[in-house]
Amino acid sequence: MTTVSTLPSGINVVAKDESAVPTIPIVSVNNLTKQFGDFTAVNGISFSVNHREIFGFLGPNGAGKSTTIKMICTLLQPTSGQIRVADHDVLRESSKVRSAIGIVFQDNSLDSGLTAQENLEFHCIMYHIPRAEREKRIHDVLLLMDLVEVKDRYVKTFSGGMRRRLEIARGLLHEPQLLILDEPTVGLDPQTRNYIWQYVRQLRERHDTTVFMTTHYMDEAEYCDRIAIIDRGEIIALDTPRGLKQMLREDRIEIVTSDPERARQLVIENLGAAATIDGNQLIISAPDSDHFVPRLLTELVQHNLRAESLQVRQTSLEDVFINLTGRHIREEEGGKDERRLTARRMGRM
Repeated sequence: MTTVSTLPSGINVVAKDESAVPTIPIVSVNNLTKQFGDFTAVNGISFSVNHREIFGFLGPNGAGKSTTIKMICTLLQPTSGQIRVADHDVLRESSKVRSAIGIVFQDNSLDSGLTAQENLEFHCIMYHIPRAEREKRIHDVLLLMDLVEVKDRYVKTFSGGMRRRLEIARGLLHEPQLLILDEPTVGLDPQTRNYIWQYVRQLRERHDTTVFMTTHYMDEAEYCDRIAIIDRGEIIALDTPRGLKQMLREDRIEIVTSDPERARQLVIENLGAAATIDGNQLIISAPDSDHFVPRLLTELVQHNLRAESLQVRQTSLEDVFINLTGRHIREEEGGKDERRLTARRMGRM
């Protein structure tokens, strides 16, 4: 049923009956806080994750991403606030929550002395998967992650990307409603990262899996349907990647002309855009560069100015993060994680 009401201004508001669509989110977090002594790791955050959504936490190390994940997974108890997963309360129904989720942590948790097949068989036992179903489930997840041919190899011989794929396969064995990936590609090369995400995107299409991931890689966050930018324990923005980038409303246009100062004046006076000179470049901030650039070039031609080069850099998630926090998420974040993981594997931490 559809209901139409009219506001005093004469604007019609159409309210659709969405009773046929699931309305309960797979994850619901309300005013969640976690303190360690005097330090507040997570500070009153609220958000939800919808069914079949790829939802992401984007932020630097220490932002509160992993702490939030651990509370959702029942591994940490909140200081205050509420969490529901698959409509189960995390504190009162922890066993049901654990049955509803699969998780891939930052740290490798596979037994490297076992084969891929043996790792998965052990997981089946831990999750009480009936013996009659184990062989098919193991085959299905190995097939999904393209690991069938290496199922009898010891995990210690696997590359980093193969280990990650096996961990994802393991997380899917008990057919969870929600798959949680905590920094799933940290320390992997760009090509392997892309492969991992090809597999992850297939999960929703083939199995209706909801994915909740954390990352500090900007390009990786683009895979998400929605992103929560988290910094210093607080969510400072939450929207689709496109919606976040539209917050800035401006693209950056870099152009070299025969007379940059004169071109700058034309841009400001005739096109109404902000422009500065950097060396021999004119830097212009303008909304909707696709429409602005033709107008810019027409204006330059009409005033006998020659454009020697022109480059458009559309707003990125990194631009949004810098605008909101005043700083970059550095590539060293990944390096620190990789060094820490390597040290743990070698028994130094």
